Amino acid sequence: MKHQEMFLAGSETTSSSVEWALTELLRHPEAMDKVKTEISKVIGPNRKFEESDIDNLPYMQAVTKESLRLHPPIPFLIPRETIQDTKFMGYDVPKGTRVLVNTWAIGRNPECWGDPVSFNPDTKRFVGSKVDVKGQHYELILFGAGRKMCVGLPLGHRMMHFTLGLLLHEFDWELPECISPKSINMDESLGGTSRKHDSLKVIPIKA
Repeated sequence: MKHQEMFLAGSETTSSSVEWALTELLRHPEAMDKVKTEISKVIGPNRKFEESDIDNLPYMQAVTKESLRLHPPIPFLIPRETIQDTKFMGYDVPKGTRVLVNTWAIGRNPECWGDPVSFNPDTKRFVGSKVDVKGQHYELILFGAGRKMCVGLPLGHRMMHFTLGLLLHEFDWELPECISPKSINMDESLGGTSRKHDSLKVIPIKA
């Protein structure tokens, strides 16, 4: 049962994260053009996207981090419980208190990020920056940190990059005539995971 839960949790968060990233790229055509150009230069037209290509695509990595910052797959992480009375930043936290980390709010906090609600992978947030999602930078703590961080981080992180890269390399993407980039519904369906309230409707065209 635990393996089934891990598979379902990992597949849902990865698919929703890829959907959000593709949505943001469709809303920002200049970023879409830039990431597809990068992929085309690195891979070319005559071979398939491979996992080993990910490390050679810094702009696609920046796009992924920027999308995850705005749309964390698990907005409150997994609940924690304090094992002893704790004093933190002037607050008394009794033993047994359930603690939720609001990664959604942290990713949009103006004290951590300039122009925090805008999708802009071209800024120095991630291009030429060491800020990453591996638990060492608390402004981007999407998978937790320390001994209790998400065990699926390495797989989920690679799978999101691989899936997004494959979709961008193999297809061009167009919106239906009735939808413009700025009219895409960006409402979120918040719960244990953060999904789009309305599924993305888009037309794939073989590249």
